[in-house]
Amino acid sequence: MKHQEAAAPGKSDDADEPEPDDVRASLGRRRRILIRVVAGAVALTGAGVVLAATIRSPAQVAADAAPPPASVLADRVERRVLTSSVVVRGTVAAEQSLTVSPGAGAAAAAGTGGKPVVTRINKQPGAAVQAGDVPVEVSGRPVFALAGALPVYRDLKPGATGKDVGQLQEGLKALGHPTGKDPAGTYGAGTKTAVAALYAALGYTPRPADPGDAEKLRAAEDAADIAQRGVTTAKSALAKAKAGGGTDTTEAQQQLTFAQQDLAKSTARLEAARAAAGPMVPADELVFVKGFPARVDAVKAAVGEAVPDGLLTLSAGAPMIRASLPAHQKDLVKTGMKVQVLSEATGLTATGTVASVATAPTSAAGGAAPGGGTGSGGSGAGAGSGAGENAAQDPGGYALTVTPDQALDARLSGQGVRLTVTAASSGDPVLVVPLSAVSAGADGRTTVTVLGKDPGAADARRRVEVRAGMSADGMVQVEPVGGGSLADGDRVLVAQAKP
Repeated sequence: MKHQEAAAPGKSDDADEPEPDDVRASLGRRRRILIRVVAGAVALTGAGVVLAATIRSPAQVAADAAPPPASVLADRVERRVLTSSVVVRGTVAAEQSLTVSPGAGAAAAAGTGGKPVVTRINKQPGAAVQAGDVPVEVSGRPVFALAGALPVYRDLKPGATGKDVGQLQEGLKALGHPTGKDPAGTYGAGTKTAVAALYAALGYTPRPADPGDAEKLRAAEDAADIAQRGVTTAKSALAKAKAGGGTDTTEAQQQLTFAQQDLAKSTARLEAARAAAGPMVPADELVFVKGFPARVDAVKAAVGEAVPDGLLTLSAGAPMIRASLPAHQKDLVKTGMKVQVLSEATGLTATGTVASVATAPTSAAGGAAPGGGTGSGGSGAGAGSGAGENAAQDPGGYALTVTPDQALDARLSGQGVRLTVTAASSGDPVLVVPLSAVSAGADGRTTVTVLGKDPGAADARRRVEVRAGMSADGMVQVEPVGGGSLADGDRVLVAQAKP
């Protein structure tokens, strides 16, 4: 029996086991195969997603092609007072604005000739002016203010009569200078005395009505004295004729009659001269304003400068609101309508009433607003016009004035404001819906469509016949008729977008 030989030392029992390099090569091949399999799976998955997004069933295609559901626009029925309003811009300004333009009279009176010169400014812009104040002095002469609605348009001289003389008399009395027994509106001896007293209180000497008055008065007095002596002489001659026993005194009597007639004429001339002589109030030196305190708005020259046109601007009277209505709104606004006033700059509000609406449009150059006027012209002291015209009136607009119901806050002076004029009102609360909610059918009925809980449910809708009333601001008053019902809070169809 043969015995197997023992394994050689250092040899493995399994003669087929691979070497380590072969193992690593086998693992690398397996990894590459796994990566390829995963990449292929990912690619197949992506392709499936793309195909799923692009390939749709016929049912899906039909659903996508179907029109979207109709959209419904609805609004609620309201119960409220319906008002029709006109909204315009306005400006808060004084009732009266005066431009003071002294002419050459002051310079002529001062003997300087030429153009008048500003010699003193007593009131700067923004300062208050009271009755009897002298805001400026021109060529050494005062320009003072008195109360009066009628503008200055002439020199006021002794012997003059009229409403402006009456205003002067009232102004003098208000300052403590009575006009005596002069009738209202007549510039007589009492008014002359009062004028002289006013000028003395202001620190000035009044101007004479005529520089030649003194000479004329002396001549009239001399003529009256001569006539009086003639009468005295004629009376003496007549008395001597009678005392001498003469029977014919006819000639002496005739001479006395002639002398008496001459005296009567001379006396009348003297009284006329006396009535015409005295202090006057030149138009250059007086400004009538509607109320005090007035205010200086502007001064256009400094002391020593020549007086320009419109040297001084004054505002006076109660504050008013002025605006301009476009032509298409003019007929909607009437005197007496209520107005809501709002200042966006300050947040202040007020109420007022339409005081006037112009019947003719304002020219592009800017004519005077109602209540304004023209003063005494270039040679006078005042030329009045409506305040705030430039800011509030558009070319071709119709001037509108609003009177505040109560005194306006001082902060509103000169401010631009929004005016809402109530042109019409339903008075009591009424049912209102948007204008677009009301439709007229072929049968002539006017209806609204009331929606159900689901606005899109057509079978839940009901048509209600209504009678339309006034409309304003896109809303219309409606009243259900024919037994239909409509209540505050109901939702009505305003519009429906069809697919």
